[in-house]
Amino acid sequence: MALSYKSLVTSLAFLSITGCTIIPGSHFEGIDSGEQTQNLDNDLEKVNIQIIDSSLISQQKLTRKAAKPLLNSKELDVNGYEYKLGVGDVLTIGVWDHPELTIPAAVQRTAEFDGFRVQKNGTITYAYAPNIAAAGKTVGQVREELVKRLARVIEDPQVDIKVVGFKSQKAYVTGEVNQPGVYPVTEIPLTLIDALNQAGGLTAAADWRTVTFTRGNKTEVIQLEDFYAHGDISQNRLLQNGDIVHVNRNDQQKVFVLGDVKKAGSVTLTRYGLNLAEALSDTGGLNEATADANGVFVLRKRNYEQTGILADVYQLHAKSIAALVLAEQFELQPHDIVYVTSAPLARWNRVISLLLPSIATVDSLDDISTN
Repeated sequence: MALSYKSLVTSLAFLSITGCTIIPGSHFEGIDSGEQTQNLDNDLEKVNIQIIDSSLISQQKLTRKAAKPLLNSKELDVNGYEYKLGVGDVLTIGVWDHPELTIPAAVQRTAEFDGFRVQKNGTITYAYAPNIAAAGKTVGQVREELVKRLARVIEDPQVDIKVVGFKSQKAYVTGEVNQPGVYPVTEIPLTLIDALNQAGGLTAAADWRTVTFTRGNKTEVIQLEDFYAHGDISQNRLLQNGDIVHVNRNDQQKVFVLGDVKKAGSVTLTRYGLNLAEALSDTGGLNEATADANGVFVLRKRNYEQTGILADVYQLHAKSIAALVLAEQFELQPHDIVYVTSAPLARWNRVISLLLPSIATVDSLDDISTN
């Protein structure tokens, strides 16, 4: 994208110096009438400017409600799921009324230790039934073949087979979960959500919005928030051998608060969201002696190539008591820039210098996301 965050920040500076002709209630001193404004006028045409009021809050609530995915109530179909045996799996085999064919588990030894392991060639060997193909077969299919073999020497054999060691198939859960590791695929269907729960859930540093799901050479982004917050069951997956579920860090889910606040810096969005009042509070609030309470701005980058708009710029008249309620209801988005101006604000180039940290920060995020 040709227009960078540098253009966005510059447009805010231009926006600030135009005074109340563009934003009611905003006026900044120290601008000489002879300063050039041609570029300013051109950039302002690319900026969508709105006042944070009750109508805007209502509009945003309707937009968020409309953006929620339609609930997909269709459950993940696991009714036809059958575990397929693989090399390394361990079986116990018992034949009713024929104890001589059943190997009892010895004292201090497990059924897995005494069981029948699927060999490298994919077979198991049992009395009177050598080299039964097992890999890729269900337990029922192996039982059927074993019954057929034993029927040659035993009348109507009753055979019981159980898997006591699931060793052949694994799924991997990595990243920001409390217990990352390898989780066996067993006769009980293992879904992506099940695996995350078995891994202890997401950590405080996790990106709760999405996870990446890799199967073979294909990787897709799972909208985890749609599943948890909106009940979109279509985001769940039935895991298979070799699947990888990765939970990313929440490093890029941040808002940048700059200007005349007590502790300028970044604020991380939690899974419960972040509003304008919280962002200002987390950075210590406005400097009462110098900040312009009517000069609280929120910059939100837009896709210029698609919309023709460089950014949305929202202004809060924070001197009003009602503004505190509006700030609490105004939801911020990742990479928003909150900027508080000073009163009086001297010369437009000071705005540029105050916003330089945001340029470096957001440009670095762009570099990370494109690498």
